Amino acid sequence: MDLTPIQTEILSVLISLYRKSDRAVKGEEIAGIIDRNPGTIRNQMQSLKALRLVDGVPGPKGGYKPTSSAYEVLSFEVMSKEAVTPIYRNGVLVESATVAEISFTAVRHPDLCNGMVHVMGEVRQFNEGDQIQVGPTPVNKLIIRGHIVGRDDTKNTLIYSISEMVSLPKKKVKEYVKEQSPITINAHSTIQEASRVLVENNIHGAPVTNGGEIIGVVTFTDIGKALANGKTSLKMKDIMSKKLISIDGDTPMYEVVKMFDIHKVSRLIVTTDDVPVGIISKADILHELAVY
Repeated sequence: MDLTPIQTEILSVLISLYRKSDRAVKGEEIAGIIDRNPGTIRNQMQSLKALRLVDGVPGPKGGYKPTSSAYEVLSFEVMSKEAVTPIYRNGVLVESATVAEISFTAVRHPDLCNGMVHVMGEVRQFNEGDQIQVGPTPVNKLIIRGHIVGRDDTKNTLIYSISEMVSLPKKKVKEYVKEQSPITINAHSTIQEASRVLVENNIHGAPVTNGGEIIGVVTFTDIGKALANGKTSLKMKDIMSKKLISIDGDTPMYEVVKMFDIHKVSRLIVTTDDVPVGIISKADILHELAVY
């Protein structure tokens, strides 16, 4: 079915607004978004109703609803339940649009990486040169940033040059920790004894225990500060960090990254059924994200 550019524009905005509000959309709302006269919208809606792409809803709370055929003609997949992937223009969230599909082009080019995004909503508000951010996507928390190099109004797509892509693993944090009792250091251990434990196990930090209970975390940084200040006789209970932050092993990795930022720590104790099974550090995450 061939639609005129304005019909495509109206239908795309109608679908986007209907998805967000789950109610009939008034013609005036669409007119305000695409900067058209409400009379023009009403006239076009009559044509779209004749094409069975739109249903009219009478009454004070009435307006228009897209039919399943409207999704098909614009190549939008119909879902009973869906998540929203936001799109930003020049750092500002575009409320009247969401991302329907992301694809990549020019991936074989040694210097360029371009993308294409199929938009539910009004694409004419995006212009060449605009900075664009797509995401985060609901599953892998993918964020893509770049600038727009082209726009296809008839297909409701934006073409952009990608400058940055960020994504975090979908896996749970427990998959990065070996299921075994973590290496610990006794609270009354000397700096020399604690250093030996860290070196022998090739780790940069460990929980500090007293009577089997974890009471803190000590790192090489803590030990280095003590030595630099000439406090060589201190025990681990004197130099450890008492700020204990634990996280359940079923927590997805992107939530772990948030925990590091919120609590301003470099290590988290990973638990299973509230029992410590290991530690994950910022360095562990960087290792997983590294490209070899």
